[in-house]
Amino acid sequence: MKALYLLGLTLGSLAFGQTITFKGCYNLFDNQEFVFTKTGVDAYNKNIYITTPVDGQPCGGLGTCEFKIQWNNTLNRWEFLADEGNGTFTTPYLIYYNSTGNNAANNPPSNTFGTWVENTTITQGDCGGNLNGTNSTMTGDVHSTSLATLEATKTKIQIFPNPVTEIISISGIENAKSIQVYNTTGQLIQDRIFDKKLNVSTLTAGVYLLRVITKDSQIHEFKFVKK
Repeated sequence: MKALYLLGLTLGSLAFGQTITFKGCYNLFDNQEFVFTKTGVDAYNKNIYITTPVDGQPCGGLGTCEFKIQWNNTLNRWEFLADEGNGTFTTPYLIYYNSTGNNAANNPPSNTFGTWVENTTITQGDCGGNLNGTNSTMTGDVHSTSLATLEATKTKIQIFPNPVTEIISISGIENAKSIQVYNTTGQLIQDRIFDKKLNVSTLTAGVYLLRVITKDSQIHEFKFVKK
């Protein structure tokens, strides 16, 4: 089975700083720790993560391992994929999938939120079953709480003024990590360390989405109008 994960081609440069650290499926992945780096956002505003270094890392002397975590909109689920051996993820192997870990979120669920199901058709059961806190670790840019439970918290967070000409102020949150601004087509316009005051004076007039990401990877989103 390990031969399925032989890789070779280096992918393009990485542009974002969000990461996920994963360790699991010890029999196939040689008890190694893998770091996924956010490489972009798909058409559904879901984050895409690929292991670094981008040309893989050794797997039992048989080659290199390279993985991707991304959203499958057709099947409405998050997927953990292994490259098919060409470095392109054109026809990747499905290792795990999670259809229950709050699919409304823009980043994937943790190993203990919802159920990351082992795809035994590919792994032949060598991963030791579905992911959990005992047989794996998955930390970083993942979420472990349903967004539905965040609504009470979200109502305490305020952005003002709205509409805005120059500076948006954000109140009611203390554990924020970063702040992002997207346009109506889902394009990331700003991505920076959180500050309670955000200068949007350079934006053209229109509607935007402001996203606040907390240190425990919870996401709060607000629409605002730039005058």
